[in-house]
Amino acid sequence: MKPAIRSALAGADIQSAVEFYVAETVQVAAAFIDELERATRHIESHPATGSPRYAHELNIPQLRFWPLRRFPFALFYIEHADHLDVIRCVHMSRDIPASLRDDVP
Repeated sequence: MKPAIRSALAGADIQSAVEFYVAETVQVAAAFIDELERATRHIESHPATGSPRYAHELNIPQLRFWPLRRFPFALFYIEHADHLDVIRCVHMSRDIPASLRDDVP
């Protein structure tokens, strides 16, 4: 299992989403956090299962993403030998390549 380390941008993405869902109801925000934790555990245990779709488009071979099941967000991450860098948590209606283009190290 490789630990997932969130970037500052991923943390900001998550904070923004939580604030949006809290405005709906605390229960929806809690469900979002639960789903985010489930997705994080999944990629920590099975990092290669994330889709490389945007890796090809952005020419970043190691980039992968894993969608949340019940919310329209996905975790974008880069696998390293001993950890995962979660670089963003992006709403899937956004222009994903534009959202990631300047954020990947």
